[in-house]
Amino acid sequence: MQNIKLEGLIAAPFTPFHANGELNLEAIPKYYHFLKKNGVTGAFICGSTGEGVSLTKEEKMKVAEAWGKATAQDADFKVMTLLGGTCLADCKSLAKHAQEVGLYGVSFTAPSYFKPGNVAVLAEMCAEIAAEVPDMPFYYYHIPVLTGANLNMIDLLAAVDGKIPNFAGVKYTHEDFMDFLSCMNFNGGKYDMLWGRDENMLSALVLGTKGAVGSTFNYLTPLYKQLIDAFEQNDLKTAATLQQKSIDFIRLLGKYGGIATGKAYMKLVDMDCGEFRLPVKNMGQQQFEKFKSEVESLDFAAFRSAH
Repeated sequence: MQNIKLEGLIAAPFTPFHANGELNLEAIPKYYHFLKKNGVTGAFICGSTGEGVSLTKEEKMKVAEAWGKATAQDADFKVMTLLGGTCLADCKSLAKHAQEVGLYGVSFTAPSYFKPGNVAVLAEMCAEIAAEVPDMPFYYYHIPVLTGANLNMIDLLAAVDGKIPNFAGVKYTHEDFMDFLSCMNFNGGKYDMLWGRDENMLSALVLGTKGAVGSTFNYLTPLYKQLIDAFEQNDLKTAATLQQKSIDFIRLLGKYGGIATGKAYMKLVDMDCGEFRLPVKNMGQQQFEKFKSEVESLDFAAFRSAH
């Protein structure tokens, strides 16, 4: 299988829910067109932002099928799904289903309960799942802050190289730039290294990354496109200013309760995705009004994604 390197901004979509907490699959075609119009090049579904760990296996399949159907006529828009990590049998089943519904690729992350003790064990798990879909790109999702699997990805690449033909690369959501650069240079730059920390995107661009996966790309796509343009024109001052603006918006995520704040941002771009499931806490209406006011004070209108 030819290893294609993805480029541009790949959104990590929120999973839309109705007010009663059930999946709102009808919103996904509209969601896809919204991302596409703003210049997003793909979607990483059922990940952290997409609440994949809070979805049942059947729900993940329904979400994957809806995205596959919505994007079926768009070969340029790449959709991959996070399979999960705790149950290998479910991951294998979900991988085969993703292939059946026409998704581009699949991704796997380390189990967060029974954790892999070393890279060799993690590589073995990757090999088992990837073998189920040998014609699909397989990505490892490195997010040790949530999985607790704080292993060096350069060691994982060394362990899988030549042994997993469809191992495409790593979605790298960590701050270890030494490890990230080593991965980018491994075996002549063989693997696709997708950056996953929106607030550090400029630093990753300096190291040579061409593709990034992020939650804030859902509602701030123009900001990041301007940042990339400034970087490519060697206008580092403007690029740094835009990165700081990104950080200012991201700081509000923590201030107003964490990951669920992302869905509050989506309401401000007229894409209501409902609320997060427990144990994630959602903000109340009074807090939302304060949040909305603070977002507007950051000149959100100049950077927000638009219909």
